[in-house]
Amino acid sequence: MSVSDQSPQMPSTGRATITPDRRSRLFKHALRLPIVVWQGLFFVAPLFFLVAMSFFIVRNYRMTEAFEMKNWLKMMSRDYFWDSYGLTIGLATLATLVVMTVAFPAAYTLAFRVSENTRRWAVFLLIIPFFTSYLVRIFSWYVILAESGVINAMLGYIGLGPFIMLNTKFGTIVGYMTLTLPLVIILQTFALANIDRTLVEAAHNLGCRPWRTIVRVVLPLAKTGFIIAAVFCFILSFGDFVSPYYLGGSKPPTLPILIIDTVKSGQQWPRAAVVAVVMMVTLFIVAFGGIAAAYRRRLS
Repeated sequence: MSVSDQSPQMPSTGRATITPDRRSRLFKHALRLPIVVWQGLFFVAPLFFLVAMSFFIVRNYRMTEAFEMKNWLKMMSRDYFWDSYGLTIGLATLATLVVMTVAFPAAYTLAFRVSENTRRWAVFLLIIPFFTSYLVRIFSWYVILAESGVINAMLGYIGLGPFIMLNTKFGTIVGYMTLTLPLVIILQTFALANIDRTLVEAAHNLGCRPWRTIVRVVLPLAKTGFIIAAVFCFILSFGDFVSPYYLGGSKPPTLPILIIDTVKSGQQWPRAAVVAVVMMVTLFIVAFGGIAAAYRRRLS
C-alpha cells in the first residue's frame, strides 16, 4: 500500500463551498433584484393586465371578464381609429424633425463654442423647466398664442395678423416643443461634447468647409446620441395628451385623446385598452428600431 493511500482523508460535510467568484456573482444578482421587482410590478404586470383587458366585454355599463376579439375587430374596422393613428404618428414625426433641427444650433454652440463652465450652467438652466408643471407651461402659451396675445400684438404693430394659432396643429407642435426641446438640447450637447476634437480640427486643416465638416465628421460621430434624442422626442410627443387637447383643440383627436373619448362612450375601457396596446406596440417598435440603428456598426 502506498503512502498516499494511507494518508487521512478530510470528512465530507455535505455542503457546497461558495467560492469568491460565485459570491461575487450572487452579490451582483442581488443588486439587480430591486430593479427587476420594480419593473415587474409597475411595468410588466400592468402591461399584461392592459392586454388582457382588451379582450373583456362591457355589458350594461359593466366590464366582464372574457376572451373575445369583439373590441379588436370593432376598433380595427373604424376609419376614425386609423385617422387618429396616422395623425398621431404624423404630428410626432413632424415634432421630432422640428425639435431636432431647432436644437442642433444651440447644442453645437454649447459643445464647441463656449467654455465648459458655461456649458454646465446652460445645462442647469435647461433642466429648470422640468421643475415646473408641464400643464402650467402649456397654459402659459394661451397668453402668447391667443388672437389677442403677445405674438399677434407684436405682429399688429407692423400691420400683420391676427393669426389663429390656438386649436391648430401649429399649437400642438408648439406644445410638443415645450415638452421635448430642453431634453433634446441636453442630449445633443452631451453627444457633441464627447466628440474627439482632433478629428474636427483635422477636417479643418485639410480644407473641409464648416458645413461639410458637420455633415461628414460631426454628425456621424454623434449619431448614437442624436438617434437616442430623436427616439425620446418621438416617444414623448406620441404619447402626449396635454398639448393636442389644450393647444390643438382635440379635433381631430390623437390616440391619447381617443382613449379618453372611448372611455366616456359607455365606459368602454376594453376598447380604450385596444388603443393603448396599439400605442405601446408602436412605441416598442420605434424604441427598439432606434436603438438598433444607434448602435449598429458601420459596414466596412
